Parts: sequence; structure tokens; C-alpha cells
Amino acid sequence: MTTHVSATEAVRTFSDLLNRIRYRGEEFVVERAGEAICRMTPAAPVKALSLRDLASLLRELPKPDAGYAADVRKAARSQGRRPRSPWGR
Repeated sequence: MTTHVSATEAVRTFSDLLNRIRYRGEEFVVERAGEAICRMTPAAPVKALSLRDLASLLRELPKPDAGYAADVRKAARSQGRRPRSPWGR
């Protein structure tokens, strides 16, 4: 399905449009004064990641430095306790 957007809306939400095109395969027609100016479509077919691809990407991520875990624990302690749930959870 193709969605029609005004040029003004396209400018204001350009990053969101690009994400929707890339990750969802959506298509847009940009209009100015009600006239179609251009069509924005994926440059290549949308490719779904397999679990193997995901695992490969995760292996390629840089490892956190030695102090990362300590920094996370320190930040968590500084947040304090959250209030007890009135629903018993």
C-alpha cells in the first residue's frame, strides 16, 4: 500500500519515513499542492534477519570495557528502591 504525504510532512518526519521504508518496506508518494512529486520506495527488497544473522551481528558488537558492569551497578544503586506494587506483584 502506498501512503501519500505532503512535502511539508515529509520534511518534518523524514527520518521516520526512511525507517518505515527500510524496515517495513512501506512506500510513500510525496505531494506538493496536491500534485505527486516523487515516490519513495525501498532500494532493495526487505530482508528479514535469521537467528543465525542476529547471532553473527551480536558477536561482532564491541565488548564492554572492564568497568562497565561496575558502572551499571552503581547507577542502579543510585536509583533507590521502587515503591511496592499495590497489586501484590
